[in-house]
Amino acid sequence: MMELKLLLIATLLGVFCCSISRAQKEGNECINANAKYCGECIQAGAKCGWCRHPDFLKQGEAVSSRCDELQSLLIRGCSLADIENPRGGQRVLLDRPVTNRLKGADKLRLENITQIQPQKLAITLRAGEPQSFNLKFKRAEDYPIDMYYLMDLSYSMKDDLENVKNLGTSLMQEMIKITSDFRIGFGSFVEKTVMPYISTTPAKLLNPCTGGLNCTSPFSYKNVLKLTSDGKKFNTLVGEQQISGNLDSPEGGFDAIMQVAVCGDQIGWRTDVTRLLVFSTDAGFHFAGDGKLGGIVLPNDGKCHLENNMYTMSHYYDYPSIAHLVQKLSDNNIQTIFAVTEEFQPVYKELKNLIPKSAVGTLSANSSNVINLIIDAYNSLSSEVILENSKLPEGLTIAYTSLCKNGIVSEGENGRKCSNISIGDEVMFTIDVTATGCPKMGKPETIKIKPLGFNEEVEITLNFICECDCSSGGIADSDNCTLGNGTLECGACKCNPGRVGRNCECSSNEVATEDMDRTCRRDNGTDLCSNNGECVCGTCECKKRDNADERYSGPFCECDNFNCDRSNSQLCGGNGLCVCRECICKPNWKGSACDCSLDHSTCMASNKQICNGRGTCECGACKCTDPKFQGLTCENCPTCPGVCIEHKDCVQCRTFGTGEKAERCQEDCSEFSLVKVKDRDGLPQPNDAAYPVMHCKERDANDCWFYYTYAVNNNTKEVHVVDKLECPTGPDIIPIVLGVVVGIVLIGLALLLIWKLLMVIHDRREFAKFEKEKLNAKWDTQENPIYKSPINKFQNPNYGRKAPVL
Repeated sequence: MMELKLLLIATLLGVFCCSISRAQKEGNECINANAKYCGECIQAGAKCGWCRHPDFLKQGEAVSSRCDELQSLLIRGCSLADIENPRGGQRVLLDRPVTNRLKGADKLRLENITQIQPQKLAITLRAGEPQSFNLKFKRAEDYPIDMYYLMDLSYSMKDDLENVKNLGTSLMQEMIKITSDFRIGFGSFVEKTVMPYISTTPAKLLNPCTGGLNCTSPFSYKNVLKLTSDGKKFNTLVGEQQISGNLDSPEGGFDAIMQVAVCGDQIGWRTDVTRLLVFSTDAGFHFAGDGKLGGIVLPNDGKCHLENNMYTMSHYYDYPSIAHLVQKLSDNNIQTIFAVTEEFQPVYKELKNLIPKSAVGTLSANSSNVINLIIDAYNSLSSEVILENSKLPEGLTIAYTSLCKNGIVSEGENGRKCSNISIGDEVMFTIDVTATGCPKMGKPETIKIKPLGFNEEVEITLNFICECDCSSGGIADSDNCTLGNGTLECGACKCNPGRVGRNCECSSNEVATEDMDRTCRRDNGTDLCSNNGECVCGTCECKKRDNADERYSGPFCECDNFNCDRSNSQLCGGNGLCVCRECICKPNWKGSACDCSLDHSTCMASNKQICNGRGTCECGACKCTDPKFQGLTCENCPTCPGVCIEHKDCVQCRTFGTGEKAERCQEDCSEFSLVKVKDRDGLPQPNDAAYPVMHCKERDANDCWFYYTYAVNNNTKEVHVVDKLECPTGPDIIPIVLGVVVGIVLIGLALLLIWKLLMVIHDRREFAKFEKEKLNAKWDTQENPIYKSPINKFQNPNYGRKAPVL
């Protein structure tokens, strides 16, 4: 038995690194995939590999155990040459450099101007593995511009029309400063020609204005001038236009925008140019659903309906929705400038937030500032580049990271754009393309990425890795798959329908029979495969765990490699292998958790004695028999006499910078760690610490005392010291003098109070004596002979008589 264990150790240690403990992986995607063949495995994730070696699986392991993370497969004994792990890649098919064209240089054909690089790519994707490439954008100097001016000709824009009549030549003069190739066109709109948007009475259809004004008949949208480089022609045709009128305040501008976007031939849009649409109005807008007021319920079809330069289906199709406009403007690379009056600024700013590559400018009451507005809006639009991609196939994601001007890096949605770009500036985008799986059909897909408002784009052809290379060499009806019941593919049998088992040895109808289950019970017990697996064709296939390092094994899945004893939170202490729930230790290690070292070199003291002769070496560590001694080798004695004197000078110099070792303190006194405390209460107490602590009290040259403790904690010398000296102090003269003075004053006050008290007592006694003598005095009470009473008495003579009877 011992020889068998040693042989197993030698085999496993060949792939066993110094520490087999790895951080447990939550939800191993390779294991959770339960892949039955190689193609399923590599689609589970970029970290997954498939071992195709025929003898790779151990007893009890299912076919899906061939699919695991690469490191786990190597540890389990699969050689790198036997692991199927195809990787994705990319090829640049067209990579014309961006154009370095200067204004005034020789003109280039439009198709030869390049602002985006590369132009075509082929990318091979594996599930979960991102493929990154860089996209460069540079705004070319002197790039051609087509600008279409779309104007509201309802009655409220009457004064604006006068200023727009000379717009052509004036705008040409300003735009020539930006580009030498500029074209301009003009269109106008009013409203749908049905009630309740306009009055349909015959007179109002001829002249919708009142007050004797001559106005043109109402119309939805009219293409007045196709894009041209002739500014004078613009002035002439616009000068011939007349104002019209309608009933409600919102206008039918969305119908006009849709026709301008989709009627490229009639408008005259060129292909490789900057396309600008200037939308000028002083009112709001109708959008999808508002057509119901006029009985129009059919959604806008987004197609061109211009006949003789007039929109003819306004009465038939509803207004387009905002989302529909966004799509058509983006598809046709048109950038929109909303020139609106102050009153409607909030409405159109909200609309701008919904339409990429659009701008809003404040139009004066009579459109006198329209040229400056257009120039400012164009500069704003041209200073920003925003990337967009076509619709992505299911399971595909794209992430953008931008490296903009001045080194500004952005990710997420902000990674799609760069701002504050001047003409000639170069910016870079890093684009990550990731697939989560293979498309259902497995066919190549094509996506496109382009900057909004530009015709140039990057075309990307996507190919998907859905099968392993070894799958093409599969052997159909192989004898290794039990009488040809499967295809031997990538080292494993891919069973025919109705067959199961590692070698397709069973019919699916026989899998759950009692006879087969009996062979999966250990010692005739009741548990199938020890409750750690499934019985398939009479053979246990053990369960897999999320942690790829943890496995069940054995003919009945009764063993595992993760339920052994642990030490220091490591399986088998990191010094052995867990085999069938028992640790097999490396040489010089023993114990149930391989945590006891047989190496005594760590117990050797400086005097070449084991544990300094004061202890025993157990599992590579000294156990000191004398309790006064501590440390790795029982050489430290923190409570021995002389410790305080030995460390006095070092403690003094490191704490206070004084003492005999003050000049060489750093060289001689670095053997212990020093902790300063504020007072003696902060020093460790002997009863509080789990190790001996020596209290020291020492005096310096100035007769000042300092207090500290010395201890050895886990082989580390620790000194705690009170950071204030206790020095004797002389008498304080001022308090003494003040005390004497205060004492004299208090004594004087006390004497005065006593004198006053005695005087009060004496006076009271004298007064009482006077009162007593006064009461005892006998005065002469004889009446004065010359005294005459002041009282005279008189009596009425009739008093007492009866009254006479009448």
